[in-house]
Amino acid sequence: MEDLLMNIISFTAPSIVVGVMAYYFFLRLTKSEETQKRFILFKEDKKVTLPVRLQAYERMTLVMERINPSKLLIRITPTSDDKELYLQKLVQSIEQEFEHNLSQQIYISEKCWSVLMTSKNATSHIIKKTAENEELKSAQELREAVLQKMVDSNPPSQTGLTFIKEEVKELF
Repeated sequence: MEDLLMNIISFTAPSIVVGVMAYYFFLRLTKSEETQKRFILFKEDKKVTLPVRLQAYERMTLVMERINPSKLLIRITPTSDDKELYLQKLVQSIEQEFEHNLSQQIYISEKCWSVLMTSKNATSHIIKKTAENEELKSAQELREAVLQKMVDSNPPSQTGLTFIKEEVKELF
């Protein structure tokens, strides 16, 4: 009886060990293949999405450049001496630039979009705050005052541009 038990153990023990080893080997193999497939899918996805994301960053860079007060004031000249009309024209132009590119937010990070929105709002705020100055009577005086403010400090759009550049560096 003891011999029979020893024979059964001597034949089944190696089989169990081989079976367990085969199970773990195939488990690791399937995990490795799954990881490799995920990597290939990620790589293929990146080939498709990277150009679209870069295009979104390019468009938002253009928006930041276009709402830069010094460039905005050169592009949009006063058509009359009415300061309020010119103020509305400037703010409307900033809003239109952003509205035209609202769809780009799905391709850039939430944090970047937030920084760009803050830059846009700060730019509008600077122009509106400058227009509140009672000493400025005409559109031309408003224009000069905003330009002078920009000479003294960095425009908010520069913060947006810097953030875009940093985020694009992380893509590569």
